[in-house]
This record gives sequence, structure tokens and C-alpha cells, in this order.
Amino acid sequence: MTLLDIILIGLGLSMDAAAVSIANGLTCRSLTKLQKFSMPLAFGLFQALMPLLGYWAGSLFAEVISRYAGITAFVILGFIGGKMIKDSFGPQEEGCSLSNFTFSLLIAQAVATSIDAFAVGISFYASGASILEAAPIIGCVTFVCSAVALGIGKLFGSKLGARAQLLGGAILVAIGIKALL
Repeated sequence: MTLLDIILIGLGLSMDAAAVSIANGLTCRSLTKLQKFSMPLAFGLFQALMPLLGYWAGSLFAEVISRYAGITAFVILGFIGGKMIKDSFGPQEEGCSLSNFTFSLLIAQAVATSIDAFAVGISFYASGASILEAAPIIGCVTFVCSAVALGIGKLFGSKLGARAQLLGGAILVAIGIKALL
């Protein structure tokens, strides 16, 4: 597998994390510097960790993982997105309208957006590809894509105002529904 192949895989895997970063940027307009850094870092770390775990698990759990991956992502992202949509119709808070951008919320988002990377790790095992070379590249690509997406979300979030939370929630629900298909 070439470096270009791995970068393209990383780009494909990073799209869900980038979309969630946009949604977070839309709704959380007053993130601290630590939060702005921790979001792409968490997404990148999980996108690097999950293929390693998938590789390690190999074909032992491939059927179970593939059977429930979409449902798991749908439930997590659907719940978070649904709450954002519901909250968009209530009184608007200044700053982050996710009722506090917490570490546990970030981890839930990182897990939900990296489940497909676990399956990629299984495919790396099956093909004999080097996961130790690929995982860090996938993580770095996701970090960069998520950081850029967060900036885009923040830019449009300030222009959309209160409607940004509704849009951000709809994006998360749409990603969850896509995971079911």
C-alpha cells in the first residue's frame, strides 16, 4: 500500500469527524483554546487508535463489528444531534449551546466517528498491510481535516446565529442516518 493510498484512506475516514467538527463549530462559538485543540486531537487519536484495535482483533470479530457499527454510530450521533435540535427551539445561550462542551461528549463523538476505522483495521489485517505505518498517517490527516472543519464551522456559526444549533444538530443526525445505510 502506497503513502497516497493511506492518505486517501485517511481522508475518507476523516469526513465524519470533519462534519462533526463543523457542527461543533457552528454551535459552540466561544470554545477555549484547549477545546479548539482537543477536538481535532481527540478525533485524530481515535482515528489512529481504532485501525490498530481492528488490526489486533483481526477477523475474530469482523462480522459482529460490521453488523452493529452503523447502529452504534446512529444511536450516539442521533442522540447528540437530536438534543441539539431540541435545544435550538428553547432559550438561546451565549457561547456554546451544547449546554457545555464536555470531555465525555467529545469522546462520544470521537468514538462514533471512528467506528468505521476499526473495520479498516480489520481489512488491513486481512490484506497484510502495515498498520503501524498507516495508523499515524490516518490520525494526522483526521487531525488536520477536523481542525480546518472546526474553523469553517465557527466562521459560519457566527453568521448563522441561533439557527446554527439547528443546522449542527441536523448534520449530526444525517451522519447517524448515513451510518445505518
